[in-house]
Amino acid sequence: MADGDGSGAAAAAAASPPAPTPGLSPPPGWRERLRAGLAGTGASLWLVAGLGLLYALRVPLRLWENVAAVTIFLNSLTPKFYVALTGTSSLISGLIFIFEWWYFHKHGTSFIEQVSVSHLRPLMGGTESSIAEPGFPSSSRESETSKQNLSECKVWRNPLNLFRGAEYRRYTWVTGKEPLTYYDMNLSAQDHQTFFTCDTDFLRPSDIVMQKAWRERNPPARIKAAYQALELNNDCATAYVLLAEEEATTIVDAERLFKQALKAGETIYRRSQQCQHQSPQHEAQLRRDTNVLVYIKRRLAMCARKLGRIREAVKIMRDLMKEFPPLTMLNIHENLLESLLELQAYADVQAVLAKYDDISLPKSAAICYTAALLKTRTVSDKFSPETASRRGLSTAEINAVEAIHRAVEFNPHVPKYLLEMKSLILPPEHILKRGDSEAIAYAFFHLQHWKRIEGALNLLQCTWEGTFHHVSVYPKKELPFFIHFTAGLCSSTAMIALLTHQFPEIMGVFAKAMALKVTISLVWRQAPY
Repeated sequence: MADGDGSGAAAAAAASPPAPTPGLSPPPGWRERLRAGLAGTGASLWLVAGLGLLYALRVPLRLWENVAAVTIFLNSLTPKFYVALTGTSSLISGLIFIFEWWYFHKHGTSFIEQVSVSHLRPLMGGTESSIAEPGFPSSSRESETSKQNLSECKVWRNPLNLFRGAEYRRYTWVTGKEPLTYYDMNLSAQDHQTFFTCDTDFLRPSDIVMQKAWRERNPPARIKAAYQALELNNDCATAYVLLAEEEATTIVDAERLFKQALKAGETIYRRSQQCQHQSPQHEAQLRRDTNVLVYIKRRLAMCARKLGRIREAVKIMRDLMKEFPPLTMLNIHENLLESLLELQAYADVQAVLAKYDDISLPKSAAICYTAALLKTRTVSDKFSPETASRRGLSTAEINAVEAIHRAVEFNPHVPKYLLEMKSLILPPEHILKRGDSEAIAYAFFHLQHWKRIEGALNLLQCTWEGTFHHVSVYPKKELPFFIHFTAGLCSSTAMIALLTHQFPEIMGVFAKAMALKVTISLVWRQAPY
């Protein structure tokens, strides 16, 4: 507050109760303390109540007599029964172990722990609040960090994905194999329906046809539906988009169709802007038309990049980022980074990284490894492992090595593709952040930029082999407790079954001795003091 408002602030402070100190919560009242104490001791109360109920009903239920009868029954059992019992226990625990192992490798967590936390913990009085309270900024920071880690490990649309008709289909023509999986194409179909459809499509017959086209699995059927939409409305931008993506067999043909889509898309976008405040449906239609326009301009920029008109592509991308800054989820800056690297405009690359290499934004292999490439570029031409081992690393070399460390920690799969230890394939349309698919997509487009800088791959190899050569998957997850527990239970019961089968007399004596010990213990507890 300005100094001139000091009297007003003092009056307001005198009239209102004192505000709590930032970072500290106000002292809890007796009700809050009681509720917290009850929640913390919920499990103990349940246990004590159960034991008390068992002790109170010991006489009506004749627990001691029943236990003694069970003990006598166990003494009369033969070793064959113990062999069958331990063998069955080993089989069941082995099946549970196999299921836990499969579930952990598929979902990354233990099934038993997940069920315990989801269903048993609330019954035991333990709760977890997902919303941070105002008095605890550290909790909010932890929740933001967990959300960021979650966003880093999800499936994203590849910002540099190829054209289906002009690029992916070439592979099919040559090899007779499909370059994309059904799962990948299904995700793309979902993206198309999200970006290119809305609730007001029923107002335009061409949009109704395109809704069906985006859901169609068969490419010829989609292309046929796009032509039907153009017959109904010659300005259907999404129909031109579909034809440019899937029917055009060259980048030149795709660019021609995208220019027709741009002309139609701009007309529809201006019309939607004029009607956006009339109703929520018109606002949804504007969002859809905005997505269509941004998608068209982005693909036109990618066409210009592939046809060698790199400066034109850079201009289109910069204009897109200025005109539609909220659409950062489309990762247009990664397209811009690749084009600027092709121009060798390293100062502009550094400026883009300074804006998007931020802790609050989701990371990617393109950002981390491009930052490492810029640091490596300053020292790679003079770097030598023998010289570095004798005199040590300079400050610039340490910065480059640390940048490579950071990049490899984010995605350890990339170096094998950059060093050509693994062969490259066509990148998919969707990538898993920090996964092998992201490494393929990055190396497919950026390997040439690393090769262009002398010594960059040598420094990457020396740093990677010296530090991260044994890293295979990041983050490395430890096996859950219940996998160890079920494995130990299966092994121990199997060993007991084998010993009982091989030495029935000795194991029978041991079992009877244990039963006798339990009986004596129960009788001693039942005796009056």
